Amino acid sequence: MTDLITMLDRLRRPRLLIQAARAGCDDYRRDTHLRRLLGPGRVPKSGEALIRLIEIEDMLNGQRRSGDAGYSLVTHVDVLIAMMGEARLARAVSRPAP
Repeated sequence: MTDLITMLDRLRRPRLLIQAARAGCDDYRRDTHLRRLLGPGRVPKSGEALIRLIEIEDMLNGQRRSGDAGYSLVTHVDVLIAMMGEARLARAVSRPAP
């Protein structure tokens, strides 16, 4: 899990994308967001969800950078919100109890 968190910490995206995702992060609802982004079925654990979200975000970022007409800014921000939300959950679980 630490490797995934480190990977997310090294992620570099335009400031406006990150600011928009941070603004929406407090409203992150795991069941709702993940079902919308990952499809129906069981909601995966944080690690698995993060891996899938990273793959989706990488594809969206490629579309953004290439100027692909199919690129959706709204979807990209939604995926970044979910990534931030899952990272928060993963960090909370991995912290030792006081």
